[in-house]
Amino acid sequence: MSIPFIDSFTRHQRIIISIDVVMNTSLNNTIYFLYEFIIVFIYLRIPQIMKALIVLEDGAIFDGESFTGSGEKTGEIVFNTGMTGYQEVLTDPSYKGQIVTMTYPLIGNYGINPDDMESAAIHLGSFIVKEYHPFPSNFRSTGTLTDFLKEYDILGIEGVDTRALTRHIRIAGALKAVISTDDLNPQSLIQKARNSQGLIGRDLVREVTCSHPYCWGSSGPVDSDSFLINTTHSHKVIVIDFGLKYNQLRLLAERNCAVLVVPATTSARDILALNPDGIFLSNGPGDPAGVKDVVETVKELIGKKPIFGICLGHQILGLAFGGTTYKLKFGHRGSNQPVKNLSTGKIEITSQNHGFCVDLDSLDPDQVELTHTNLNDGSLEGMRHLHYPIFSVQHHPENAPGPHDSVYLFDHFIKSMEQS
Repeated sequence: MSIPFIDSFTRHQRIIISIDVVMNTSLNNTIYFLYEFIIVFIYLRIPQIMKALIVLEDGAIFDGESFTGSGEKTGEIVFNTGMTGYQEVLTDPSYKGQIVTMTYPLIGNYGINPDDMESAAIHLGSFIVKEYHPFPSNFRSTGTLTDFLKEYDILGIEGVDTRALTRHIRIAGALKAVISTDDLNPQSLIQKARNSQGLIGRDLVREVTCSHPYCWGSSGPVDSDSFLINTTHSHKVIVIDFGLKYNQLRLLAERNCAVLVVPATTSARDILALNPDGIFLSNGPGDPAGVKDVVETVKELIGKKPIFGICLGHQILGLAFGGTTYKLKFGHRGSNQPVKNLSTGKIEITSQNHGFCVDLDSLDPDQVELTHTNLNDGSLEGMRHLHYPIFSVQHHPENAPGPHDSVYLFDHFIKSMEQS
């Protein structure tokens, strides 16, 4: 005899349960109904899926299934090569305006927990995986990826040939795309993808920066317009929030810094009026050329205080130094990117998430020195000013997720403040 509801499980490609119970064997009715109860319980926990199309502006089409319900989203489609850390990816504001494809095939297996939040919300537009695992198994897990995505109205798509999609992005470059469960007409979706807003010249920082200043306390953000100083603090650091990740604040606090986060719209005059010992320029989303006002602010800060910039903060520094930036073909995203430290000759495995880069040839060699380079494509990964205590890197030394090879840069920042 076939257990009821079995046919419904064929809707989920990864979970197929087929139990045949022959009633005239040693199994009695009690065991049979226990099996039936387990089947119904599992069925209710499996997210209901529906067909979805992923369509790129160049006409490429990929099939998938939504495990978070119906919807339609547009964005620039990119890929991340990290094997773990999907929650940190989801909550990284640098992914604002993007559709992220994970190259590692199994996602969701360790669930979601409050400790791995790198900001207060999910920021990417949609999330694509090869195989979603609906039953997390981890002692830290407090929820499923499905519920987490639904909470922020994010489309989660599985059953996609992510190897083929990643290869296409590597060859064609990061493209505008649309994902839909509502409109399954390829020609209609191609036009929607082409008409969608891209990243070039777009100011995404204003969509992710904090609305008001806050300090970083022992348990997280604390609303405050000024530094909260105690006897353990040795330095005051202002963090300009372009779309920061919380672990940057944790690492500064661990080094006895009083940390005050200010919106990206804060003027140089207001920043200097707070008399910080150093200024930290955070990561953030989009095109650095789209935040001209912020570049002007950073120009006014050069030579006034020690400055440490990462990711978008690094790119903004490059523009403030008089350089230019350009868009990478498909960007660097993942926690396994090799970078060479030119001062030590050591290779650091780094966490990265960016689609734009500072053009080394546009910088004045009498003012700015190259300190790090990317071993995959030779692009600029780090620089320092030759006359002021200012340095920056393109990668994420705060990891979260990723290796800790570059965390020493926070110690360098502390030393630069001490020496100043």
